[in-house]
Amino acid sequence: MSYLDNIRTFVRVYDLGSMSAAGRDLRISPAVTSARISQLEDHLGVRLFQRTTRNLSPTEQGRAFYPGAVSVLDAVDEAEAQVIHLTEAPRGSLFVAAPLGVGRRLLAPHVPEFLDKYPEIDVRLRLTDRSVDLTTEGLDLAFFIGQPEDSTLRIRKIADCQRVLCAAPEYVQRKGMPQTGADLISGKYECLNLRFPGATEFQWQLETPEGPKRFAVSGRFECDDGDVLTDWALSGQGIAMKPVFEVAEHLQAGRLVPVAAMTPPVPVQMACLYTHRRHQDPKARLFMDFMIGHIAKVVRNAESPG
Repeated sequence: MSYLDNIRTFVRVYDLGSMSAAGRDLRISPAVTSARISQLEDHLGVRLFQRTTRNLSPTEQGRAFYPGAVSVLDAVDEAEAQVIHLTEAPRGSLFVAAPLGVGRRLLAPHVPEFLDKYPEIDVRLRLTDRSVDLTTEGLDLAFFIGQPEDSTLRIRKIADCQRVLCAAPEYVQRKGMPQTGADLISGKYECLNLRFPGATEFQWQLETPEGPKRFAVSGRFECDDGDVLTDWALSGQGIAMKPVFEVAEHLQAGRLVPVAAMTPPVPVQMACLYTHRRHQDPKARLFMDFMIGHIAKVVRNAESPG
């Protein structure tokens, strides 16, 4: 086992707080993970983690070693990126996160074309509607909709996405057509809400004659998967707020109809996050360039009248 592999394993165990989680992230067995940590501890002559059957925590020596270990890995990654850039043959694994709707509709369909173009790169796509942490989850890039929580990261804006309040025609026939955001909070309508652990946004921001305003909508239906909300809306369970690109085909086919059109949702930013260290990585830059062109085109087409 190389010393560098041992350091990389140590950093992932430290970040994730678990031998098994680090092993899964690095695609190695728990036995190999443990062996690498033990070998590193033997080399340094100190114990880096306190281990019990239920808990693992860094020792004082482990906490002291961590910043230097991260710096070593950063330096190696940057040196490799420079060499790859010169050879113009980007290679290695690229870890990318995206919301479910963005990943399924905008990224995943184009990954095969990207990999055909760059055969020495492999893409690890992680789809989730929750917020992600690039550092602790070992991500190179994270596509997102909304505002990022971590202001220390770099942002590459893709588009301002139009959103729509929508429901199935049979729901509107049954409940009546809401005209404004005020109607949505009257208690008459069921609003379908996107929620996930750690979520901080519990209101819908809508355009009103007085400017953008937040409405504290409520409803009995809640999920951390945006596609489930779309399915509920299609089955006539309530009103959903969705990016237009996610429901364009349903709107065009009449399976969903816009509601509360006098107070439409405020457009939301779609962008890509990356760390300062990663912005020089050729494969990350190539993936961003490739996908952003495709994404912007799909979003524009979905939002075009007719």
